[in-house]
Amino acid sequence: MRPSLIRRLGVFAGTVAVLGVAVVLSLMVGRQAISPVDVLHALMPGATGDNADIVRGLRLERTVIGLVAGAAFGGAGALMQALTRNPLADPGLLGVNAGAAAAVVTGFAVFGVTDGFAQTWLGLAGAAIASVAVYLLGSGSQSAATPARLALAGAALTAVLFSYITALSMRDQDSYNEMRFWVVGSVVNRGMDRLLLALPLILAGVVIALLVTRSLNAIAFGDDTSKALGLGLGKARIATAVAITLLCGAATSVAGPFVFVGLAVPHVARILAGADQRKVIPLSMLLAAAFLVLCDTLGRIVSSGAEIEAGAVTAILGAPLFIALVRRRTLTATS
Repeated sequence: MRPSLIRRLGVFAGTVAVLGVAVVLSLMVGRQAISPVDVLHALMPGATGDNADIVRGLRLERTVIGLVAGAAFGGAGALMQALTRNPLADPGLLGVNAGAAAAVVTGFAVFGVTDGFAQTWLGLAGAAIASVAVYLLGSGSQSAATPARLALAGAALTAVLFSYITALSMRDQDSYNEMRFWVVGSVVNRGMDRLLLALPLILAGVVIALLVTRSLNAIAFGDDTSKALGLGLGKARIATAVAITLLCGAATSVAGPFVFVGLAVPHVARILAGADQRKVIPLSMLLAAAFLVLCDTLGRIVSSGAEIEAGAVTAILGAPLFIALVRRRTLTATS
C-alpha cells in the first residue's frame, strides 16, 4: 500500500475518531455527568428516568444541531477560501453570516416572524443579498473583485449589519434577547423541527460543494490556466456561491452565526490533507463539526454558573488557533 494512501486513511480515521469522541463527550458532560454506559442505556428505545430525559431530551438535540451547523460552516469556509483564493475568506468575515442574521432579526423585530420555516428562508435571503453586496462593493466599475477588496467590503458590511442589529435590539427586551442569540450563536433550545426544515438545504449545499471540488482545484491555478483547461469559470463560481449561500444561510437560521469556525478549520484541513479540494472540503466539514460540538461541551463546564454559548467559545478558542496557524506558516487558500 502506498505511503500517501496510508496517510490519507490515517487522517480520515483520526478525524472520525475525534468526531466520535466529541459526540460521546457531548452526551456525557454537563451539570450532571453521565457515564458512557448510562448514556447508552438512555439512548435505548423506551428508556425512562432522569438520564434519559437529559440525554434524549436535551443533549442529543444540541449535539446533532452542533454537528450539522459545524459541518455547514466548515464547508462554507473552505469553499469561500478556495473560490476567492483568499486565506482570510470566511462567511463571518465576508458578511454572509451577518446578512443572514440581520434578515432573521429584522423579521422578528419588525414583522414579528417567529416561525422556523419563515426564518430559514429569511436567513437564506439575507445570506444571498449579503454575498451579492460584498461582491459589488469589492469590484469597481472597471475592475474585478480582488481578495483584498472583498475582505474590506465584507468587514465594512459586517460592521454595518451588526450595528443595524444592535439598533433593532434596543426596541424591546424580546428583540434584545433574540439579538443576543443571533450575534453570538448557540445550539441550545433550537428544536429539531427547525433543523429538519433547514437540513434539505444544507444537504443540497454539501452535494454542490462536493461536485465543484475539481473546478476549485483548477481555479487555484488562476483564471488563464482554468480557461486553458476548458473550465467554465462563470458556472463554477456561481455553483460555489450557491453552495456557500445554502450552507451559511440555512445553518445560521438554525444556530446563529459562528465566527472562526469557517476561517480556522479549513487551514487545519489543508495541513492534514494537502491542497486537493476534494479532500480539504469534506475534511473541513468533519473537523468543524467536531470543533463546534466540543466548544458547546466546553461551554457547559467552564463556568460554575450559567453556561457559555457555543458561539462565544468558538471565538475564544478560534482566535488563538488562527494566530498559531499564522505564526506556524505562511497561509494560502490552496496549500
